[in-house]
Amino acid sequence: MNRTLITVAPTGAEIDKATWPQLPTTVEELVAEARACEAAGAAMIHVHIRDGEHRPTLDLGRLRETVAALRENTGLIVQLSTGGSVHDPLADRLKVLDAAPDSCSITCGTVNFGNDVFSNPWPFVVDLYQRSQAAQVVPEFELFDLGHVATLERLVGEFGLPYGGKVHADFVLGVPGGLPATVPALVAGVQALPAAVTSWSATGIGRGHLPVLAASLAMGGHVRVGMEDNVFFAPRRPVTGSAELAARAATLANHLQRPAMSPAQARELIGLSA
Repeated sequence: MNRTLITVAPTGAEIDKATWPQLPTTVEELVAEARACEAAGAAMIHVHIRDGEHRPTLDLGRLRETVAALRENTGLIVQLSTGGSVHDPLADRLKVLDAAPDSCSITCGTVNFGNDVFSNPWPFVVDLYQRSQAAQVVPEFELFDLGHVATLERLVGEFGLPYGGKVHADFVLGVPGGLPATVPALVAGVQALPAAVTSWSATGIGRGHLPVLAASLAMGGHVRVGMEDNVFFAPRRPVTGSAELAARAATLANHLQRPAMSPAQARELIGLSA
């Protein structure tokens, strides 16, 4: 399938709504942005949610409401972040699966995250993975460092394939403390992937966004874009929203003769049943 899966990550847990008013933080804003991103070429949405004060939250009621709204109004694959913010307790992050998303993120190890620590100890990763298998939720394995690639291989080797039988990994490059958002770093990560991996994508944080986007497309990988990872379209020119980034990714994919996948094709790629 010589097409490109475009995942959009429109909100995240780090960006401040007061500074970036175009950031979608309400259900209504998120649905509107999701519809625009789907029209631009996105097939999957990676979701963080915010509370009534626009602060990151893992409130289960809000998660369920968000999943239902996105399913009702779009055809996108709904992927919930189990990372939350770096301050969320591990127990709350496990409960994300109770919102019954199509997919969930599983970060394959602890990493320094700017001035904070994004904690993902081995027992937690195992627990989350086994819960995703039982709940029939397709995981996306988030890789911030080369050690995370080794953990992915160990995880699948010890506990079998994920629900759906496919292994989709995503490199997150450019977080201070992880792999840099450079082409050599992406090449090193892809070369280290275990044979069980059936597809991979990449995103570059901030200034690394475009180099990683271009390299991933050129190497046969898929891409993630959105305001969670990058708030500028060009130097000193903020994005109008994540749909603008999705549209640019789709244009580049077309130029490389790897047009954007439909949500149905993306479901087949990552192992979701019809």
